[in-house]
Amino acid sequence: MINNHIVSEKHLYSQSPGNIVSDMDGEKVMLSVQKGKYYNLGELGGEIWDLMKESVTIQELVTTLQSQYDVAQTECEEQVTDFINQLLEQGLVKIKDEINS
Repeated sequence: MINNHIVSEKHLYSQSPGNIVSDMDGEKVMLSVQKGKYYNLGELGGEIWDLMKESVTIQELVTTLQSQYDVAQTECEEQVTDFINQLLEQGLVKIKDEINS
């Protein structure tokens, strides 16, 4: 498990393998086979999860979400960063690479 990891705009994030995800009434729920735990990602969390099928940066996530929702950039960045931190702590996403600035 990754503890106290700092999400960075210089990293690419993607889904960790070994999770079973399903849609339930517009929300995504996930079973971590490795941990034997269920997670409710919710509607927005499910969208973020789908966007992380391929490696993606925080900024790419924020840009996509802002094109779909009326949300300020700062608030969106904070919410996305917090969500990814939670997923990292549970081992549900992985850091793929560091991108070159």
